[in-house]
Amino acid sequence: MSDISALWEAESIAVIGASERPGALGRKPLDYLLRYGYKGRILPVNPRSPEILGVPAYPSVKDAPGPVDLALVMVSAERVLGAVDDCVAAGVKLAVIASSGFAETGEEGARLQAEVVAKARAGGLRIIGPNCIGAVGYENRVLATFSPLFGAESVPFEPGTLAFVSQSGALGFGAASLALERGLRPGWVVSTGNDADVTALEVLRELATVPDVTGLLGYLEDTPDIDTLRALAGSGKPVALLKSGRTEAGGRAAASHTGALATDDRVLDAALRGLGIVRVDDIDELLDVARVFESERRPAGNRVAVVTTSGGSGILAADAVEAHGLQLSTLEPRSKEALAEIVPAFGAIDNPVDITATVLSDPSLFDRSLDVLIADDTVDIIVAAFCVMAGPDVEKAVNALFRAAAKGGKPILVARTGADFLAPDAPRDLREAGLPEYPTPARALRAAAALWEVSRPRTLPDAPRPGTVPGPGAEATEPELKRLLAEAGIAVPKGRIAESAEDAVRAVTEVGGTAVLKAVVPGLLHKTEAGGVEIGVTAAGAPAAHARLAALGGQVLVEELVGEGVELIVGVHTTDLGPVLTAGLGGIFTEVLDDVGHRLLPLAPGEGAELLAGLRGAKILDGARGRAAVDVAAAAELLHKVAELAQDWPAGYALDLNPVRVLPKGAVVLDAALGVETTPGVETAPGVETAPGVDAASGVETVPGVETASGVDAASGVEAASGLAAAEGAAR
Repeated sequence: MSDISALWEAESIAVIGASERPGALGRKPLDYLLRYGYKGRILPVNPRSPEILGVPAYPSVKDAPGPVDLALVMVSAERVLGAVDDCVAAGVKLAVIASSGFAETGEEGARLQAEVVAKARAGGLRIIGPNCIGAVGYENRVLATFSPLFGAESVPFEPGTLAFVSQSGALGFGAASLALERGLRPGWVVSTGNDADVTALEVLRELATVPDVTGLLGYLEDTPDIDTLRALAGSGKPVALLKSGRTEAGGRAAASHTGALATDDRVLDAALRGLGIVRVDDIDELLDVARVFESERRPAGNRVAVVTTSGGSGILAADAVEAHGLQLSTLEPRSKEALAEIVPAFGAIDNPVDITATVLSDPSLFDRSLDVLIADDTVDIIVAAFCVMAGPDVEKAVNALFRAAAKGGKPILVARTGADFLAPDAPRDLREAGLPEYPTPARALRAAAALWEVSRPRTLPDAPRPGTVPGPGAEATEPELKRLLAEAGIAVPKGRIAESAEDAVRAVTEVGGTAVLKAVVPGLLHKTEAGGVEIGVTAAGAPAAHARLAALGGQVLVEELVGEGVELIVGVHTTDLGPVLTAGLGGIFTEVLDDVGHRLLPLAPGEGAELLAGLRGAKILDGARGRAAVDVAAAAELLHKVAELAQDWPAGYALDLNPVRVLPKGAVVLDAALGVETTPGVETAPGVETAPGVDAASGVETVPGVETASGVDAASGVEAASGLAAAEGAAR
């Protein structure tokens, strides 16, 4: 038994603050442990009572006969430090602190919480909470909780295979009650409150090692730890998370609830997607996913076949297949031939397969149609949708579905649109048959998509290496950055600094006779707006162009004029989840479409291509509306090279490549800039100083009389590019 697993395996439980007074919170855990038949030792702690509810009590946990596997601390906040001291002295390894009055109340409470955690850690005591409702392990009847759920007159207490872990105790146990009402069977319910020591993710990781767990479900308010997320993803157990704080208002509410810190929501979405962890948006969706996690059947692909008794249900199911990123299977010719012999002429044999209401008079239609779909190698998931079928008809359908699932091993989900009173036994029968049931096709397909998300093969990247490769200097210029990129095998335009007007003529000739001239001025990112770019310059016009740009106070870069293509924006910046690559449509599309994707570093094989394919404007890369297709493979390779280059840079760097032009063959970085972030809580790269006159938000030196960078965009992690005109995309 590990320290954390005592939450569901404890053989002895001390209740510090136990009470016999009716209605007292300190009485509830004792009531529950006795009522539900806990077989271990119950140790009430109360210095004023020698016995509570017929169980011998002790003045202190130090006086209780050991060992004590788990302590439930239910005293006021100011008495918690003393209780922690006693637990340490008694050799307790895990304590659930139910008491409130800590970080959720403000600075003073946060200081008290930090003191409690420090004292516990020094004594080898792990803490769940504070400000939490506790935990329940159904198999061993460990009820270390005061949740009113277990005070109800009749509560199902059949151990299940689902694990619920929630920072919010009320929400977690409320979700558990809804799960029970819907016929789901949790085996473990844990609340972790303020996550001051043991986090919700740590508990989920521990539960992932329990053989009987088929699904892990969590509600989080704090920013998750990426290493623990990676460990969860590598456990092989399906995981679904409900993470609150998507909006600024939600983030503030989370902070006021548990002192949680928010992160960029789109970065978290990308991290979870890359790890194969399902993110849900509400409790209903979490429970829908939980239902499909109860079954251990997993799809081999994302191709769905729909069999229905209602044409309308089939249409809705087909819509939902596409909406949730699944694929409607194109059935094998032999399957269509077989179905043509089975389905009435007024039905449909193309997927969705509509066997019509004739099934009411000929129940064998379900069996025979399902046999065909089970045998079809183009089908990975089957969704059976039927409406307003009652009593015996539902029973026959359930039996047919059960037989089909047993034959083929393919997941079968049921969309039964009809009131329970039409078939009161249907929910139980479907549950016992291991068939996840939903009231609508859309909800069934949403659950199917979640099942595929946790089942699809993926190569998880290794954890990032510690930052050992120094990044470029804080004042690295565009030419210096491009030399670094070129050394990493990333294409940049041919070019060089021109030291004089005469040298500019020579440089233009060297790069092909027509060039782009750019001012290289520290802090100048919006070159076009400041008049810092000249496009299509010939040798004849080079002296005048050089003079105009040199007047801005820096050097002049001469580069070849790169051909037409599609422009991307690519950046790497630091988040509290680690370094993140951002890429999307660049140039004039950056601000207009806000079409970017994110991936944590390091990238796994294929992630660059996956990111580009997931952009809303991905068809532009493929040659939409008569445009020439560009080299998407080269763009994906560039993303991987940029990621590899920057993944070891110390925290604080923000690399901005905008635009990257993707050509019919190849991809070239046209512009490169660097910011050094000084965000509170993010350690600046070692050895990099923020000099006087450097903007605190962007780390870019300001230049008198020249508009400077507006900072690093919090959403995308790249320079905001506000006000860019069409010329900026063409001219870098």
